[in-house]
Amino acid sequence: MKLYAAPLDFRDIAREFDVPTDFAPELHEEAARLTDAHAAQRRDARDIEFVTIDPPGSMDLDQAVCIEKTATGYTVYYAIADVAAFVETGDNLVRAESLTRGQTIYLPDEPARLHPPELSEGSASLLPDVDRSAVLWTFHLDEKGEVAGYHVERALVRSRARLNYDEVQEAVDRGEVHASIRELEAVGKLRQASSQRREAINLRLPSVRVVDTDGGRFELVIEPRHPVMDYNSEISLLTGMVAGTMMVEAGMGFLRVLGPANDGAEAEFRAEVRNLGFHIGDEPIGEFLARVDADTPRGMAVMREAQKLLRGSGYINLAEKSAEVHAGIGGYYSHVTAPLRRLIDRYATEVCLAICAGTVVPEWVEQGANQVVKTMGRTSQLSNTVDRACLNLTEATVLTPWMGHNFEAVVLKTEEERDQSRIFVVDPPVLAPCLGRPQEGKETSVSLIRASVVEREVAFAWPAD
Repeated sequence: MKLYAAPLDFRDIAREFDVPTDFAPELHEEAARLTDAHAAQRRDARDIEFVTIDPPGSMDLDQAVCIEKTATGYTVYYAIADVAAFVETGDNLVRAESLTRGQTIYLPDEPARLHPPELSEGSASLLPDVDRSAVLWTFHLDEKGEVAGYHVERALVRSRARLNYDEVQEAVDRGEVHASIRELEAVGKLRQASSQRREAINLRLPSVRVVDTDGGRFELVIEPRHPVMDYNSEISLLTGMVAGTMMVEAGMGFLRVLGPANDGAEAEFRAEVRNLGFHIGDEPIGEFLARVDADTPRGMAVMREAQKLLRGSGYINLAEKSAEVHAGIGGYYSHVTAPLRRLIDRYATEVCLAICAGTVVPEWVEQGANQVVKTMGRTSQLSNTVDRACLNLTEATVLTPWMGHNFEAVVLKTEEERDQSRIFVVDPPVLAPCLGRPQEGKETSVSLIRASVVEREVAFAWPAD
């Protein structure tokens, strides 16, 4: 699906929210000099035929995977970029900068990265056909895809190919998938079934890519959500759940936590999806979401509305707080699979390495624990704010030429006392406020009465003029 081609400048949003989009020269220079402090202690795992799967053009490759079928199930090898081995070797500028930035902020035109490209797209990235330092997770799964055993260690790995989601999905459809991920679909489906047994909530939001079509005029392209994206995500979720369980059992480490949605929020979500034309009944929300086609406008709206059920997530240090589950995952969970993009992953990974090896957690992890949790909380809120601002700017820009025009919409919720409603415009797919009180669930025409690029706001009115 392609939306209106328009000049979109997200740099103003970066400046407004103090998001650093480049690095000082000395940071580039230092990042180029950093080397692996654990090179002599690594298992040689270059015989494992890893591949990476990422969006087209990606160079900051955090994860590489290889899956083998066994007599009792599957063995999943998952290599994660060992960023700590490069930056946690003293008081260097790259380390200090990452402690401030916290995570990569994804502006649509260009990310504001956590690490300089010399590290994130160079020496620490799991690029193909070169030896790379990694943290190697090995999972033994039974015939149902449940974990029967695991191990984590530092290793030297070598990826065989840098694949993207489009070509992997095409290969799957042709039945010619790379041998290293031939079992990815089977394992992904087993893990999805496990997710439903846990009543997890898995959001499948279509990816949005901004393409420069003509020297500063960008086209917003909403890309299909390929099944292989979900299968690949299941491997990351598997790793995070094992890591979280390890930490809880050891009584130390970092969890990503989220409380359950309250009854009111769940009831409102069920009402809205019924108004969008879906039958949900009393089935668990996770099961319902699993059968929604997120590539359709209404399916996209469902996934965006479901995000409201997952609000309030955060991080905790188990040295300071008791363990809590992540309601969206349906169990204990930790972020350990994206250290090139998130600060806390390298800290949590170091705890898992120590637990598995029976060694002491490094001093730098304990000393920085509370600061890291605070930084992640602050930058996660910043990331959400920037995401909303970019979406609002895009919607306002796309709709500005259409002031006064009528659009077909579905009414999600009506507030009688405020004489307003919340609607979903089908094309382009926009969730927006609307003046007037049309009947909930009604398909109706509405008029665009406001589209302010400066204020990043859009609004409609009913009945249509």
